[in-house]
Amino acid sequence: MTFEIRGLVEGFYGPFYTSAQREDMLRFLAAHAAPAPDATPSHTAPAPDATSPLAGGAGGGPVQLAPDLHRFHDTCQVYVLRSGSDAILIDFGAGDVLEHLPALGIERVTDVLMTHHHRDQGQGLARAAAIGARIWVPETERDLFGDVDAHWQARELYNNYNTRQDRFCLLEAVPVAGTLRDYETRHFGTGSRTWTLTVLPTPGHTTGSITLLTSPQPPTPIPPLRSSPQTTGEGEPASHPLAGERSLAFTGDLIAGPGKVWSMAATQWSYNGAEGLPATIASLLDLRERGLDVLLPSHGEPIAPVAPAIDLLVERLWRLIRERRGENQRLMILRREPYVALTPHLLLNRSSMSNSYVLLSRSGRALLIDFGYDFCTGIPAGADRASRRPWLYTLPRLKRQFGVEAIDAVLPTHFHDDHVAGFNLLRAVEGSQVWAPESIAGILEEPWRYDLPCLWYDPIPVDRVLPLEEPVRWQEYELTLYPQPGHTRHAVAIAFEVDGRRVLAVGDQFQDGAGARWNYVYKNGFEAGDYRRAAELYCRLAPDLILSGHHEPMPVTPGYLEDLLARATTLERLHRELLPAGSEPAAGGLEVRIDPHQADTPAGQAMPFAVVLSSDGFGGDEGGRGSRASRAPGDGSPTSPREVLVRPVAPPGWGVEPAEARLRLGPRGAARAAFVLVPPAGLDVRRARIAADVTVDGERLGQCAEALVTVFANGVRGT
Repeated sequence: MTFEIRGLVEGFYGPFYTSAQREDMLRFLAAHAAPAPDATPSHTAPAPDATSPLAGGAGGGPVQLAPDLHRFHDTCQVYVLRSGSDAILIDFGAGDVLEHLPALGIERVTDVLMTHHHRDQGQGLARAAAIGARIWVPETERDLFGDVDAHWQARELYNNYNTRQDRFCLLEAVPVAGTLRDYETRHFGTGSRTWTLTVLPTPGHTTGSITLLTSPQPPTPIPPLRSSPQTTGEGEPASHPLAGERSLAFTGDLIAGPGKVWSMAATQWSYNGAEGLPATIASLLDLRERGLDVLLPSHGEPIAPVAPAIDLLVERLWRLIRERRGENQRLMILRREPYVALTPHLLLNRSSMSNSYVLLSRSGRALLIDFGYDFCTGIPAGADRASRRPWLYTLPRLKRQFGVEAIDAVLPTHFHDDHVAGFNLLRAVEGSQVWAPESIAGILEEPWRYDLPCLWYDPIPVDRVLPLEEPVRWQEYELTLYPQPGHTRHAVAIAFEVDGRRVLAVGDQFQDGAGARWNYVYKNGFEAGDYRRAAELYCRLAPDLILSGHHEPMPVTPGYLEDLLARATTLERLHRELLPAGSEPAAGGLEVRIDPHQADTPAGQAMPFAVVLSSDGFGGDEGGRGSRASRAPGDGSPTSPREVLVRPVAPPGWGVEPAEARLRLGPRGAARAAFVLVPPAGLDVRRARIAADVTVDGERLGQCAEALVTVFANGVRGT
């Protein structure tokens, strides 16, 4: 075998496979039963024909599928879940179903539940809002319903290589009552019938698509209905196509029939990509393992039996993926065995976008180091919320294959989304605690305060803030977190011993599996001496094994650490030769930021903000909660206090006080200047800009930092 198994997203870090490696991979897959699992003759089971009791009718009025369950054919299939005289709708189409509900004895629609954001699913949602129905949408796609104006304004149009179908969304925003969060169970309905629905993430047709699962429940008696010529068999449960206790899945557009999808174009999440194909396979196989009785798609007829329909579609999609001979050729291998043991009690999740590591306790409990995009099948184009989808796909296999009974905590090496995106899900679903080093706890909890790359969209509450350079006990292990500048200013290296080996988790410090290519990013706060300081730390700790964020774990060979330190010293020298004395690559001789970097405020009301200045990249409260890391003297830092004048800059007509502030900044310290901003009454504007104009020791540096302020007229959010 000449190819290495290094995760699903080929080429994200490091080189793409060569043609020879791809050919070897295909031979390996063929020899190891890589085609779609559960391949049986049932794959060829025919689809129900028009006379099947599952087929139902298209057009006209609602068709009853089971007691308390109807289907209406609109721009998509709209499912009507009856609860006495009330109804819950799954998807909405153009809303024409509203005209037919009185004939079913339904007086009110209480809730509309959307499986995904496409316009054919919900172009009429304004009608639902007008009658007071609560609109529930997938958590990942909430902005494509409730804040769609901002999406349309931000979406690139020219030189556009983003082929995701995110523009097939609503034209106007609708009020969102709440979000349908992955893996949660909700109860809908009142009176005689309550519907219990579980939200299952099923990316494929879109990144944020969901399936709603319902378990069998006793139906309520159906009273005589008014005449409805298109509805047959009402009042006769034994003749209904879904009669009896059935487990149902409302699958959106994940599957349209045995071996069929509704759209191939929707699965192409990037230009020339095929990310949605493997995601569809993963979602389908998850459904298959749940032993469901019937699938109810947004386009197409009810699907039963489920297994043959899924098997046929998986087989066809897998053949297409293999024919493309590109990414995701190792999909089935990684689905079967996403975790590999590095030592008996240390695992690598090789299916995630960034590596996630599992420390196993003899008690059956686990601690995770980093957890971003589990079982990642590719990176969709764009960076909007709907383009990024964490899930917990591999956790059932982790528990089954390694006897994990609980995931106690998750710990990040740094704050980037591909390392922390799944934290909130772990807390909500698994009850895991989030432990974070003091250098980044504030960034996780209040991301809007910071102007940093790769921030997750939502706050991540931190259950335990860990000190730096002090041992922390978990089960039989002792972990120590060390400041690790380089890739990001706030990163840590996590040191521990497991199975007799000294291990150091370094996150994204390097761009290759050999630990040779630097991975610094100036916007992350890189300073010239960062890698030298990190290399000195590595030499002091002398690890046996270095855990990388995107590559294979690296055994430390003789001479490696010494060579790393020499190269890091050269990197520092080159930067110092290129820059004026006392300057740093990211911020010059002085770092300036406005806190908060993003703010929402009602018009006419005072909004406090601060300008934060630092002459030491590790000073102040950057990152929150009091990081103790600092630079060493003699590395180009200023040696005497400086006089700083700060003047806030606001749009014309806005009030800001005071007009200026004077500060004295120490050689390796930080200072804050407090101001109050008052936008005009009645103003409604998105992302207005403010700035800080800075003068140091009489030299005007100009508007060194900016922040964005969104103002709501009358306290009500507009654009």
